[in-house]
Amino acid sequence: MLVFKFGGASVKDAQGLINLGDIVKGCAGEKLVVVVSAMGKTTNALERLTNAYVNGTEDVHAVFEEIKEYHYHILHELFGDGHPAFDEIANTFVEIDWMIEDEPHDDYDFIYDQIVSVGELVSTRIVNAWFNHVGLTSKWLDVRGYIHTDNTYREGVVDWNKTCSIIQKDIPALLSNNIVVTQGFLGGTSENFTTTLGREGSDYTASIFASCLGAESVTTWKDVPGILNADPKFFADTVKFDELSYQEAIEMTYYGASVIHPKTIKPLQNANIPLLVKSFMHPADAGTVVREGAVNAFAKPVIIVKQNQVLLSISAIDYSFITETHLSEIFGLFAKSQVKINMMQTSALSFTACIDLSAERFDKLLLTLKEAFKVKYNDHLTLITLRHYTDEAVAELTADKTVLLKQTNRNTAQLVLK
Repeated sequence: MLVFKFGGASVKDAQGLINLGDIVKGCAGEKLVVVVSAMGKTTNALERLTNAYVNGTEDVHAVFEEIKEYHYHILHELFGDGHPAFDEIANTFVEIDWMIEDEPHDDYDFIYDQIVSVGELVSTRIVNAWFNHVGLTSKWLDVRGYIHTDNTYREGVVDWNKTCSIIQKDIPALLSNNIVVTQGFLGGTSENFTTTLGREGSDYTASIFASCLGAESVTTWKDVPGILNADPKFFADTVKFDELSYQEAIEMTYYGASVIHPKTIKPLQNANIPLLVKSFMHPADAGTVVREGAVNAFAKPVIIVKQNQVLLSISAIDYSFITETHLSEIFGLFAKSQVKINMMQTSALSFTACIDLSAERFDKLLLTLKEAFKVKYNDHLTLITLRHYTDEAVAELTADKTVLLKQTNRNTAQLVLK
């Protein structure tokens, strides 16, 4: 049994869906779970819609119409007019129609999940319709009834016992006669509300299904030939890894390598299931395999870039030392605001942390920190992490830049740059 995950770039247009169907046809006879992300940049567009709705701006309906037209255009290219998928998609979009006619809920993260999740629901409806149109017998599955989470919106914590129990109960029988098509990124609460698993969480969804079902492998189909040492959008002459160990992949994702969601690897490692990262444009190519016992070879350092960073400096109001008591309180406030720390450093009088800028969460964190501490910050910064760094690589990346914070250990260098 195999699990395939297709990201937004692979289903951004009609040709992408045709290509996806061809890849799946090449696995005839395999039991297959297909996990699909929202199409193209739909998640970004739905985030704009969410912000317009929450802020009460006039372009709410214009943004929504743009999203709908994008999907209807793909449907027209695939099926012409009159296909039942048009009604399915219209009925799915109604969930947003109902929401934006009411006053916004107080919890931004709750609103975000209810709106943004529609991207995956729509994309999988279209993929499922296309599969059946081209003779691939498939079954659409609402993942919210299978991946059960708590009520932590935008970062749903999976209830593994409940999730695995229902997946193992229902999915094997479906796979005996169908390809199963379902959504990445989404989960459901006990109150039947939608949660999301964190940005780019479709990889994690695939690993959950694979782990619960004892899959032979997970393949995530990307617009790159495999896992590279750096993002080709920022760096020339990147090199592809033929294989990586689970441990190295976990380190890379922890520091922000976007090719794999950070939570993806651990369920696969626990079940000893290999992860293949391959190009949907060149499906016959080998790509990269992440597995136990892989030999890690680093001809160049691994370079991970995180932009839109904030560097916070937190100190006691009375200029006292930053003690373990202070740190415990500070970490508690970060956790309460759901803000993750990408890099940190302590001195006698201050605690410094580099974080992603998420406006709603940052404002909440800042407000609570200022009740007990003095806080200064710089924004619009870049965090660069180098795994297996060289002094030459560090010098090249910091040339003509202001280094606000630097840390190195045996394998890793981190630089906060302005």
